[in-house]
Amino acid sequence: MRKFKHINARTVEEATDALMRYGDKACIIAGGTDLLGKMKDEILPSYPEALINIKTIPGLDSLREEKGQLRIGTLVTLEDIADNPRIQSRYPALAQAAGRSASPHLRAMGTIGGNLCQDIRCWYYRNPNNRFPCLRKGGGRCYAIDGDNRYHSIFGGSVEEGCYAVHPSDTAPALVALNAEIVTTKRTVGIDDFFLVDVEKSTVLDCDEIVTEIRLPQPPKGSHSAFLKVALRKSIDFPIVNCAASVVASSGKIESARICLNAVYVKPYRAIKAEKKLKGKTVDEAAAEEAAAAAVSDAKPMKDNRYMVQIARTLATRSILACKNT
Repeated sequence: MRKFKHINARTVEEATDALMRYGDKACIIAGGTDLLGKMKDEILPSYPEALINIKTIPGLDSLREEKGQLRIGTLVTLEDIADNPRIQSRYPALAQAAGRSASPHLRAMGTIGGNLCQDIRCWYYRNPNNRFPCLRKGGGRCYAIDGDNRYHSIFGGSVEEGCYAVHPSDTAPALVALNAEIVTTKRTVGIDDFFLVDVEKSTVLDCDEIVTEIRLPQPPKGSHSAFLKVALRKSIDFPIVNCAASVVASSGKIESARICLNAVYVKPYRAIKAEKKLKGKTVDEAAAEEAAAAAVSDAKPMKDNRYMVQIARTLATRSILACKNT
């Protein structure tokens, strides 16, 4: 690794001041499970001059309830989320997602904020020494279109002839299904508006903006949620496809639903057609299969990833059915 300046921020203000001072030459570091690998492999055209450590800021690892909301500090680890009884009982999709992220050692280091804001895993983008200067690095094209696209988007690119790299987070679809809000040093953003595809960006965060907290609304009466994932290796791998579902039912009928697939599109993919199909139905196999078919009805896979459509459909079916039993 090259030399860089390491700054231990004592307050959020110190961290944002340092980010403003260094501009796009600085990066936030917490668990470091994504960032350090990028730096070691030198995958990007530029290298950070400074890392701003926010683990030294008190209070960003808090987890508490306030005014009916669950407020999760950005530094709460994936392990603590997966093992928290309150989250397991009230927000099972999030506990399940955190528990399926990475390996036990990485879950002990990785934070909820980092998992949400992590960079893409496309093997062209991540190739060492910036071998492929793709669109997401400010280059000329997406190499996956004509190359090996086994794990790329099945719902098209970010723009025509654009990036087809998928969003890799496990917690992101759970937070979408649970209708989370993301609190930053500048604003509060609804989870549906948080993700963005741009050069070296996967979120709407400005270069001097930090996620400080994630807020989950109190689950309505009759709500259930679930998360499922398919990966090559159960204990460590990024998803081939994952899915989170949240269903609110009354008198046996579904009043509302939020379904989110991930690792299938450039951003977490909210399956709105599936949600509409579920309204007024009972949580049974017929309704789940009909909704899952709607969830993938707009799929347009590439030459190597057609298999992902069936995986996505199956996970959507099973996630919806799991909401009957959670």
